[in-house]
Amino acid sequence: MSTQAIDIVDFIVNKGHGVSGLAIMGVKDVPNRYIQPPEERLDATNVVYDEPIPIIDVSDEDDATLGDSICEAARKYGFFQIINHGIPIEVLDDVQAAVHRFFELPTEEKIKYKRNPCEKGMAKLGTSFNPSKEKVMEWKDYLNLLYLFSEEEEATADWPPICRDQALDYCKRVEAVVTRIYDLLLKGLAVNGFDETKRSLLMGCMGVNMNYYPFCPNPELTVGVGRHSDGSALTVLLQDDVGGLYVRAPDGESWIHVSPTRGALVINVGDMLQLVSNGHYKSIEHKAVANASKARVSVAVFVNPAPDQVMAPLPELLENTGEEPLYREVVFRDYFKYFFSKGHDGKATIEWAKI
Repeated sequence: MSTQAIDIVDFIVNKGHGVSGLAIMGVKDVPNRYIQPPEERLDATNVVYDEPIPIIDVSDEDDATLGDSICEAARKYGFFQIINHGIPIEVLDDVQAAVHRFFELPTEEKIKYKRNPCEKGMAKLGTSFNPSKEKVMEWKDYLNLLYLFSEEEEATADWPPICRDQALDYCKRVEAVVTRIYDLLLKGLAVNGFDETKRSLLMGCMGVNMNYYPFCPNPELTVGVGRHSDGSALTVLLQDDVGGLYVRAPDGESWIHVSPTRGALVINVGDMLQLVSNGHYKSIEHKAVANASKARVSVAVFVNPAPDQVMAPLPELLENTGEEPLYREVVFRDYFKYFFSKGHDGKATIEWAKI
């Protein structure tokens, strides 16, 4: 079906059909609004296969080398996968199935969770990244759920019933995993581990993105998510078996495909952890591609500071190392606002925070 007869933005954004609506219509070609310039598309000749993202077994809490492996990956790649992390495979399967169930709802049911940009809410249906600011849109719909640790009942009351229980169970289990990862990463900086002070700094709330990438007729012309680094402190990604996540390689030019590993969680350093670690841990560019044959889902948990938290390189790190701070103090709310004031643009936001 041709899309020439409809207003793409009105159909996708204003009426709430999302890019899923185009897939349901059976479009044969990607609309112009989604065609990325050549430099933003994935070039298969620029993908490296001999340097995979580390897969780390975290089952043995007494393994003295575990912290070193995680910290080395965070410094070199900014990404790593963990296996045997304690979250049952059934929980992972259930939350992925919940994503499919939500996005298979009729549009009139899904748009109950559509919000205006200035409208508050604990559940928000969206599409692309920032349609009002993007020159080219991304081939993705998402449901964002806000999880407040101290206000669970209030926070989850607005979540869609069709996925609420699965998302909440997953969030609680991810919280325990993140606490352990944070402790290892902080000790790797030769500072106190994940104490209450660090928790209030790095773990104010979690944003859960249930991402849905419908099948795409011309995936080579578009992107599922444009290249960017995350504005969070830490991100935990659960991807399905379709795959499509690519991470910028250490050479700064090529890309590494993060191959799906059943039961694994992908962990990546966010901008806020790069900032408080004074650049020791790297928040790395990454992007996702669409798929021509089937829909792809992922669940991203963004572990964020509280909105009013002042972020700066850790004083004890600077004192212990004698380093000068590379980043200025920023209030997370201001950083977040700047992050969402534009389309995806690589690492421009963290550069904004540099001294």
